[in-house]
Amino acid sequence: MGAVPTADAVRTRAELATLRPELVGPYDRALPRAEAEILARLRGALAREPLPGIAARGTLADGITDPVLLVRRLGWPETFRAEIANSVANLALAYADPPPPAPRPLLDTGADLATLEQLVLDGHPLHPCCRTRAGMTVADVLAYAPEHRPTLRLHRLRVPADRWYGEGPPVLLAHPWQAPRLRERHPWLTPDGETGPVRPLMSLRTVDTGTGVHIKTAVDVQMTSAVRTVSPAAVHNGPRLSALLRDLTAGSPLSVPAEYAAGAVLIDGHPDRHLAHLHRQAPAVRPGETVVPLAALAAADPYDGRPLLLHAATDPYAWWHDLTHLLFPPLLAVLDRGVALEAHGQNTLVVLDGGRPVRIVYRDLGGVRVSPARLRAAGVDPPPLIGDLPTDDPYALRTKLAAALATVTMQLVAVLEGGGADPAKLWATAAAAVASAGTKDAAALLREPLPVKATTAMRLAADPLDDVWTHLDNPMGHP
Repeated sequence: MGAVPTADAVRTRAELATLRPELVGPYDRALPRAEAEILARLRGALAREPLPGIAARGTLADGITDPVLLVRRLGWPETFRAEIANSVANLALAYADPPPPAPRPLLDTGADLATLEQLVLDGHPLHPCCRTRAGMTVADVLAYAPEHRPTLRLHRLRVPADRWYGEGPPVLLAHPWQAPRLRERHPWLTPDGETGPVRPLMSLRTVDTGTGVHIKTAVDVQMTSAVRTVSPAAVHNGPRLSALLRDLTAGSPLSVPAEYAAGAVLIDGHPDRHLAHLHRQAPAVRPGETVVPLAALAAADPYDGRPLLLHAATDPYAWWHDLTHLLFPPLLAVLDRGVALEAHGQNTLVVLDGGRPVRIVYRDLGGVRVSPARLRAAGVDPPPLIGDLPTDDPYALRTKLAAALATVTMQLVAVLEGGGADPAKLWATAAAAVASAGTKDAAALLREPLPVKATTAMRLAADPLDDVWTHLDNPMGHP
């Protein structure tokens, strides 16, 4: 059954005719590819996730090429159908506006982090809402979304001193999409100019200043699984957690950039997630090094359209050995000491020297879990944290780390397999890296089914922010 363009797709095309007429033809050609990509994510969810109203998983999607039609057939809410339609339209827009051709492979040029992050067109590899930008117009998406490679400036909004919570002067750094909406609701916010030019990273609301600092802002837009605000917990916990992790990772090939100068506006006496920001150190690199998120390694190099990873991993088995032995043991060591990092492909970066992995950087502490009991056993006093971060449940801690790692590991193994590598050898190398950590969590990770986040089930749940897990056969498991 052929796909009929949705209202989102039609509207996107109409707006492009005015904004970027040269993209109309590429958009029309990209739309079937975008529909196929979102449909594949939905089919994957049907095959593995605990989803509502599914009796005959194998036949519901037969003959359907339109993901929106599939959602309707499944009887899922109209709100979810709208998100899927928006995701298709924006993914087609990303495909229609790829980076310009490059004369050399980008990793050979020492490309900066923002340039490499903005290569990612597909978004989350499993989530069907991977390119949802609900609430943004096409002009907004072109102006602010990282896949369209914009440069912008944050707005400085001066806040009355008695309404400010956090470090630093009472000045809110607001995303340019967010700022006019905040001022309309809160006219006592006073414009105080703009920052210098910044570039959005993979997370649209986090920007690179080009001066060694990243700034995380609030943007009231539904993107993938959530509206991207900066919670009071993030403002409170970020500096404390990054200080803790600096101690836990000392001497390790894994580092965690400091979060600092976090602040929020008080509304009715409480820090408001819609009016908040935090600063984060950018990953530090030495001359000749390049830093890149693991997810971006699957992105197409503008040089020849091949994934960046295939340019870096000229010897895939040696490269994969280096990466997994840098990545898994320190993450498991930190888990053993009390902190489960959500090490997915956007949060986890690898530093390359001559294309070979030499260090790991983990950023963004919002999704971690912290075990006070494990910290105390390691001789560390737990910091005062708020929100849902603390837990001593070993399964919850292990799953938080393992599910994120599983998703990006599967993605990278698939890329290397596409380049001719044997996936069984790659998974055996990953298993050896996990085993070398020598912890109880490592043994469980090799023994238990592999958890992944059930992203579609979460999106359809009453509370879409509650974690829901599904499990896959473990390719690292012992026979």
